[in-house]
Amino acid sequence: MCNILLDSTFECIRNGLSQIGLSLNIASRNEHVPEVERYIRSIKERIREITNTLPFKKYPPRLIAEMVYNIMFWMNSFPHKGGVHATKPRTLLTGLAIDYNKHCKIAFVT
Repeated sequence: MCNILLDSTFECIRNGLSQIGLSLNIASRNEHVPEVERYIRSIKERIREITNTLPFKKYPPRLIAEMVYNIMFWMNSFPHKGGVHATKPRTLLTGLAIDYNKHCKIAFVT
């Protein structure tokens, strides 16, 4: 049986997951899930990498949102090492594959 670590927002899908053989482990209010914390830290580190290459002192909210979108797009475009599935997370959720002619022409950073 595979365990899934989630917060209380996902309690409503517990029965559906148990029917397909997945066990739901709900984190309590002040409990931290190390795997999730590490993933969030990776996202923040990548945002810092981008902001350190840009020549601005302040960033408009739209630019920050686009940086996060860009980071999440690329993090979900490749299978996770030791993940539960060999398919890319983006492809699993959206059914869309990467179009290298469209997505790989210009990097986000200047």
